[in-house]
Amino acid sequence: KTAAPYISTKPGDKSAPLVMIMKEKQRETFILKQGQFDQPGDKVTARTPDVLPKFEGYEQNRLGLAKWLTAPENPLFARVTVNRVWQQFFGVGIVKTPDNFGLQGALPSHPQLLDWLATDFRENNWDMHHLIRQIVLSATYRQYSRHRPKLDDPDNRLLARGPSFRLPAETIRDQALGISGLLTRKVGGPSVRPYQPAGIWEDLNAPKSHAEIYKQDSGHDLYRKSMYTYWRRAAMHPGMAVFDAPNRDICSVERPTTNTPLQALATLHDPTYIEAARKLAERILKQRPDAPVTRSFQLVLTRFPNDKELTTLNNLHRDRLAHYQINPTNADKLLTIGSSPTETSIDRPQLAALTDICLAIMNLSETVTRK
Repeated sequence: KTAAPYISTKPGDKSAPLVMIMKEKQRETFILKQGQFDQPGDKVTARTPDVLPKFEGYEQNRLGLAKWLTAPENPLFARVTVNRVWQQFFGVGIVKTPDNFGLQGALPSHPQLLDWLATDFRENNWDMHHLIRQIVLSATYRQYSRHRPKLDDPDNRLLARGPSFRLPAETIRDQALGISGLLTRKVGGPSVRPYQPAGIWEDLNAPKSHAEIYKQDSGHDLYRKSMYTYWRRAAMHPGMAVFDAPNRDICSVERPTTNTPLQALATLHDPTYIEAARKLAERILKQRPDAPVTRSFQLVLTRFPNDKELTTLNNLHRDRLAHYQINPTNADKLLTIGSSPTETSIDRPQLAALTDICLAIMNLSETVTRK
């Protein structure tokens, strides 16, 4: 109560702020028999597993564990952390097995680099921003990423070129929403349920009386970042599963990267991507209708198309426009996909044709690949 006036609260909120207070005596913890909370077994205390050294000399709590992990005599913590951050930027770590630094793990491709980055990370007070700056400002990261067949290093373990790998599942979806202007940038809040094919939850092996029905969200919740998507272990969202997202049954520090026809089918037919392409087409036709194909390419890939690319896309645009002018019902079907309203002031065959162009550009390998 004495400290309450000094703790910031919301304007006009007269309620007392909630403050977490540690108990003077630690709560007793027991092994639960068969996981039942009302069936306590042997009493246990906080310590490391038997396979690890004991953290003696430190507080037997989370703070002590943190001090033990970051102690100068512990060589692993800094190296493992640096390796995982490196993996985020290069697709593979300096140590190829990020979850195994033991005898059965892979040897580092550049041990001196790993040691230097780990030491620099520790000496700069474990500053993650400093570590990221060191990596992204390096000449290694800023190299040209095009594969050179003459180099006998297909996995780029020698770092002779810049990183090039497919974006993760969440980023592919968020990128499409961001390009189109649909992305909701709200931070925090409950999970959301975006577009999903019907019947996935209902077909699970569960009694019909207990089957949960997937109820799609509406409004801005449909376009929130993928990290807020409701995650059901028994039925992972198919848009995430097809791009190798883990099911979260266990902790995963490395994702496989596959390349299958199903991924292209998903991004070509998923309502999320079709709607994103339509909204991008609406934006272009309202702002710059004189060069829609070039503008579409520029907005998605942040560069101008070369002559060959521009000719191919212009031919496709001309073909799709002729198709929708002859078959206006097909244009109507395409433009009604998604929950967001369609701009009525734009010619529908023109909008449908440019939607196809935007969708094609958003499905290019360059669009979904980090280079």
